[in-house]
Amino acid sequence: MASRSQVSPARRAAFAVLQRVFEDGAFADRALRSESAALDDRDRALAQQLAYGSVQRARTLDHAIETLGRRPVRKLDPPVRAALRLGCYQLAFLDGVPRYAAVNESVELVRKARLERAVPFTNAVLRRLADGARELCESLPEGTPEEAALRHSYPDWVAETWWRELGADEARALMRAQNAEPETAVRLVRGAVDGSEDALIPGAWVVERVDEKAVAEGRVWPQSRGSQLVGHTVGSLPGERTLDLCAAPGGKATMLAGEVVAVEVDEARAERLEKTVRRLGASDVRVVHADGRELPPELDGFDRALVDAPCSGLGVLASRPDLRWRAESLPELQLELLRAAIGRVRPGGAVIYSTCTINAEENEAVVDAVVGEGLVSTDPKLGDEWPAFRHRSRPELLQTLPHVHGTGGFFVARLVVR
Repeated sequence: MASRSQVSPARRAAFAVLQRVFEDGAFADRALRSESAALDDRDRALAQQLAYGSVQRARTLDHAIETLGRRPVRKLDPPVRAALRLGCYQLAFLDGVPRYAAVNESVELVRKARLERAVPFTNAVLRRLADGARELCESLPEGTPEEAALRHSYPDWVAETWWRELGADEARALMRAQNAEPETAVRLVRGAVDGSEDALIPGAWVVERVDEKAVAEGRVWPQSRGSQLVGHTVGSLPGERTLDLCAAPGGKATMLAGEVVAVEVDEARAERLEKTVRRLGASDVRVVHADGRELPPELDGFDRALVDAPCSGLGVLASRPDLRWRAESLPELQLELLRAAIGRVRPGGAVIYSTCTINAEENEAVVDAVVGEGLVSTDPKLGDEWPAFRHRSRPELLQTLPHVHGTGGFFVARLVVR
């Protein structure tokens, strides 16, 4: 049996995050923020790596635990389940973690959870995982969508969607990319920043870490390169009026020129949006707390609109580790919002429809629906303006792909109102 040992602050925090995500339905980033608040930078970074990796890889970890531990994961006590996932992740997927630390500290987490009776079982399973988890996980096949979903830890429906739309090789590459740590990008608002400037997207910088002081002073804003691309495609000009229908957290709204009405349905998010607007000095942005489908009648006659619609988020799974387990397609809501925006833009005006997903049901199909209704036509110039991000089968549209462009997966269409 493992000897009693101290548990590192990072592992304690990651263990708590795992339980909050899978037992309480918490969002991983919010749970990590609270659980790691008292940690120094090094421990916080390790806690994030352990927590996010264990959440992302949960399906594969559970397979290894059940295969080598010979007991269904769903029947385990929640602290035991979390400790085994945490230990298995370190043993199967991380290099440089001492075996004894991964095993002994995971066992100690169960003991500290006052489950002394489960300690011998936990210890035995972890020692089997130490001997065989890495080889087991690396030997999993990936020849079918279902096999790849297990090996790379995704729901079957996500793997099947990408297989169908991108082909087997690209689907596998996309799965691998969204299990890797995403790049850190910021938008430069004013001043200077240490990092690498993007050659194609103005103001986008890849940095080693986010300078929180610069964020607090409104000099930079954490925002992926793909998200910044969306803001640029709106093409708003001084003197124009633009409607941003789903505006929080405000990264795109605060990029736009001219007068901007930024709409947000959630009250708390609308308040945070107000703070973002003030922090970034976007004085021409007015925040409206409302449902984008039921806007006040005076909000009409806009030159442009941005519908950055709620979606399944299948393009940003690398930065949101728990999202793959709760993601769902939202084409009906997206259509309602897009029709509402089209109705508030003058004839000849432009509507940008964007999502952060890689799923034709929420992307191309939504665009085709409003075009088919005769409400709009697609602007073919969009793909010519941003050729590096042109959709591979629909050249009038844009689609960034994590395994190709190194940023989140964003879809963009520019529609001209009839």
